[in-house]
Amino acid sequence: MTELAGKTAVVTGGAKGIGAATVALFGKHGARAVSLDISDGIDVTDESAVKAAFERIGEIDILVNNAGRAIRKPAVELQKAEWDAVLDLNLTATFLCSRLAHPYMKKRGGGAIVNLASIMGFSGGIFPNVSYQASKGGVVNLTRALALEWAADNIRVNAVAPTFVRTDLTIPIFSNPEVLKIVMGHTPLGRFPEVEEIAAAILYLCSPSARCITGITLPVDSGYLAR
Repeated sequence: MTELAGKTAVVTGGAKGIGAATVALFGKHGARAVSLDISDGIDVTDESAVKAAFERIGEIDILVNNAGRAIRKPAVELQKAEWDAVLDLNLTATFLCSRLAHPYMKKRGGGAIVNLASIMGFSGGIFPNVSYQASKGGVVNLTRALALEWAADNIRVNAVAPTFVRTDLTIPIFSNPEVLKIVMGHTPLGRFPEVEEIAAAILYLCSPSARCITGITLPVDSGYLAR
């Protein structure tokens, strides 16, 4: 029920971290997995670049909107350009990629979209990170809105909300023992998920096993949101 043979999956930010783990796992389950990453010259905030990339790919059954960034600063120090950079990638690009993928999925008789939200989409967070928190809250509700709008086209739209995961984005957290201790104090299970575990949740939501699931955001959070 998790086989994706014959499916084409596009993963934004697929060159490293959660994205790379997702590309690898999808490939193991039979999908043609394609990464769109800034390291390969694809800026997913550029609508024309994404459109051209999708045309080259040709068929899209699955889209994983994984690309993201964070700028951790107190709100009074955050510049508008920094706010815009986070919202443009985390939220607006998620919308643009989904909208551009829609006709490909509709032509194929349906599809699955999984957005990368965050526990910060449900929480005010532990540290100042206002643009990230706002963007991920937007992803949660964008997921619901698109799920309702595109259900008639048999396109399921869900999200995954990870807790802190060891990636380039969280180097400032995992490299500081005092900060890490604070985070662990908000982690009831006492352990963090690996990127492969986030990829497994994404795979599930894209697979036939989740054919009746749409509009939800699945936390993979080691108990963070239970507090």
